[in-house]
Amino acid sequence: MKSFLNHPDTVLSESLRGFSAAHADLVVHIGDGNFIQRRTLKSGKVAVVSGGGSGHEPLHCGFVGLGMLDAACPGYMFTSPTPDQIAKAALATDTGAGTIFIVKNYAGDIMNFDIGAEMAPAGVRQIIVNDDLATGPEKENRRGTAGTLVVQKIIGAAAEHGLPLDQLFILGQKVNQATRSMGVALEGSFNPVAKRKSFPLLAHEIEFGVGIHGEPGIARVTMKSAQDIAVDLCAPILADLGSDIQKPALLFINGLGGTPLGDLYLMYNTVRQICEAAGVTIARSLVGSYVTSLNMTGCSITLTAMDEELMQFWDAPVVTPALRWRA
Repeated sequence: MKSFLNHPDTVLSESLRGFSAAHADLVVHIGDGNFIQRRTLKSGKVAVVSGGGSGHEPLHCGFVGLGMLDAACPGYMFTSPTPDQIAKAALATDTGAGTIFIVKNYAGDIMNFDIGAEMAPAGVRQIIVNDDLATGPEKENRRGTAGTLVVQKIIGAAAEHGLPLDQLFILGQKVNQATRSMGVALEGSFNPVAKRKSFPLLAHEIEFGVGIHGEPGIARVTMKSAQDIAVDLCAPILADLGSDIQKPALLFINGLGGTPLGDLYLMYNTVRQICEAAGVTIARSLVGSYVTSLNMTGCSITLTAMDEELMQFWDAPVVTPALRWRA
């Protein structure tokens, strides 16, 4: 697979310079810290900082702006950001109300954000996102995947609204606990830096339960209809939500980087019917490639059980390069 590339060592810096120039009204690239910062900070607001490896665009940098992140720290391809990046981003965005980190549940991310928190100004809390059902029955062991966007949006809006640090932490735990995801790949991703595919699939095979770093899933099966794939993805989500299935829900169909938008809307239509037949009321929707795995062909399904508080912050205005709406 071909890709636009000058040199593997400059992919990230060139991309960040282009990103910040294209969205100069919203963000700034802080070169000595190698992070993206909201151009206009709001004094007295809790700073919301996130980050992770590159290759998931528009996560995380695409969500910096009003009503979402104050800074995003991108690592190299599928590699955690460094503690120095994280600490500098926290220092640069701290306006006196403290900082909340939103971290995906991967060992490298957690280790480096922990160290970054120790190096950062006082008053840092961390929300660990672990929405991926493919990584086991115990929620604390699950990976953070597309549910990260949901946490970032709701916490970013609540911080913009003026909630203090401890209340944001409690809210983050709440939305994370209410969120479940499952993913499927029709084709693995190609990493232009490593010059290899994440995992090989034969023409008739799909990978069920994939992550967002090119990890293989939990089962390799024969290609099925969209209806059958959706049933297989929805079953564990609906089962794991338990009594929360009775609440209104946000349905997020996320492309993994190489999936046409028309395919994602087809999956949305199919998944929505399955959820409604199970008694779920789909109150909010999001469809698009927001939490990707480079150019992987496939999608993930994220379902978040909502209440009035979560709905209020989901609906709140957001103006970022990759996600924006007005109230």
